[in-house]
Amino acid sequence: MVQSSAVTGVVLAGGKASRMGGQDKGLLMLKGKPLWQHVAQRLAPQVAKVVISANRNLEVYRASGLPVVPDSLAGFPGPLAGMLSVIQECDDEWFLFCPCDTPHVPDSLALRLGSACQHAPAVWVHDGERDHPAVVLMHRRLVPLLQAYLTQGERRVKIFMQEVGGHSVDFSDMKSAFANVNTPDDLASWQEEI
Repeated sequence: MVQSSAVTGVVLAGGKASRMGGQDKGLLMLKGKPLWQHVAQRLAPQVAKVVISANRNLEVYRASGLPVVPDSLAGFPGPLAGMLSVIQECDDEWFLFCPCDTPHVPDSLALRLGSACQHAPAVWVHDGERDHPAVVLMHRRLVPLLQAYLTQGERRVKIFMQEVGGHSVDFSDMKSAFANVNTPDDLASWQEEI
């Protein structure tokens, strides 16, 4: 069981958002708030502190008062690079990563992942149909393995998690909580939800 006091929550907002026309996805507005803020507010009660992983518009993210960590690797190499940079920057033992485009993550996310962790260094969400490996609870001991993986030019999140002995956790009872905003049409339809 991983205690919430040992966990840093991380909003992953460092991608290129190519399906959004290159806009900074974390800053897109959903019901009057930027997407990243929806995720941060969901994570905050579940963890000791919240950090933002971002590569653009750093001053906008920093205005929130939360720590902002850019990738240490150039060229937007993907979520794993953001994960590595945050773990290297923060002293905590465990990190709960969540992409900025999943604004409905459940209030029980940290508890359920932490309870299912056992001795695995990483556990991620499976919604009953597909994996969400970027919604992951990860231990800092993975840093050297993650550095080596990225140095080899690898970027695939799920493959890395499997290679280091991680496993998925069944969240099929709350599948819709992990729906994400990928396109302008997705965002438009979510604005209309009650």
